[in-house]
Amino acid sequence: MLHINLAEHSYDIVIQRGAFQEVGKWVKGLWQPQRIAVITDSNVSPIYGQVIIDALTHEGFAAKLLVVPAGEKSKSLEQATILYDRLAELGLTRSDGIIALGGGVIGDLAGFVASTYMRGIHFLQIPTTLLAQVDSSIGGKTAVNTGNAKNLVGTFAQPAGVLIDPELLRSLPLYRVQEGIAEIIKSAAIADDQLWQKLAELQDEAALLDHAEQVITAALTVKQKVVEEDPFDHGSRLMLNFGHTIGHGLEKTAAFEISHGAGVAIGMVMITQHAESIGLSPKGTTAQLIEMISKFHLPTQPESLDKDQLYQAITHDKKARGNQLKIILLEKIGQAKIVTIPTEEIKNYL
Repeated sequence: MLHINLAEHSYDIVIQRGAFQEVGKWVKGLWQPQRIAVITDSNVSPIYGQVIIDALTHEGFAAKLLVVPAGEKSKSLEQATILYDRLAELGLTRSDGIIALGGGVIGDLAGFVASTYMRGIHFLQIPTTLLAQVDSSIGGKTAVNTGNAKNLVGTFAQPAGVLIDPELLRSLPLYRVQEGIAEIIKSAAIADDQLWQKLAELQDEAALLDHAEQVITAALTVKQKVVEEDPFDHGSRLMLNFGHTIGHGLEKTAAFEISHGAGVAIGMVMITQHAESIGLSPKGTTAQLIEMISKFHLPTQPESLDKDQLYQAITHDKKARGNQLKIILLEKIGQAKIVTIPTEEIKNYL
């Protein structure tokens, strides 16, 4: 278990195989009897939807399942509006709660809805993908996409708790596991050389899942430290954006046909490659990244690249502030730094 210690709102993260089997008891330990809307998607609902509703009902909660279409397109203001109406129809008040059951899209969308419905009601995160378990389910960032950029409209709202059960990953297709591994590689690269060494010892994705509790805990510990230092993403928390400035741009230009993990993997390589060429990262760092990323069957370069279009997508990203852009570069594997560059200069990294 990890504890996120924040001045205004602290919470625990349970990381345990089989924890989902006790989900009703877990919720009862955190919340009084109340109405609960479980927000999930069309992929997760057939597998775990009825299981969680039955568990919550058994513990005395009035629980309803709200299902949205699977995929990044559901992370929108339009889908949020539909959910607001459903919550009102169910009679949810500020004394009731929302549970996000799904991957990063559901976590972001449900968290955003919970933080804005009636000016904010409490919510829990139960991430069902590796990407959500190692990254998006903790830290309190919620958001939806717009036509201009990914995560452009959002709030900072901390969950009341997070339940991470690595057994839920067994139902994932391989590419969804790989997507989460990209964020684990990122965490190791910026702040944990021991995690990097552990990843180097693992043969493949299956071996990583066998060691999921250890790997997830290590990756989340990296995030825990920076979230506690910088809960509102003004300073050191920017470290977590390694690979994301370019990665989000790639996702946007590909109309989200490229996965977040693939975008981050490519972004880490592209930004390190140029940094290394101009002496801002040590020689050989890119090769280490490429070797690790390739081992887990993630891409290291885009299939096609329109630099002008990618530049436009990056400069619409939240990380672009005025004429300057903060980027994350590696000082070595396991240590990163924040560097401010003129926005125009990002073109050199593309």
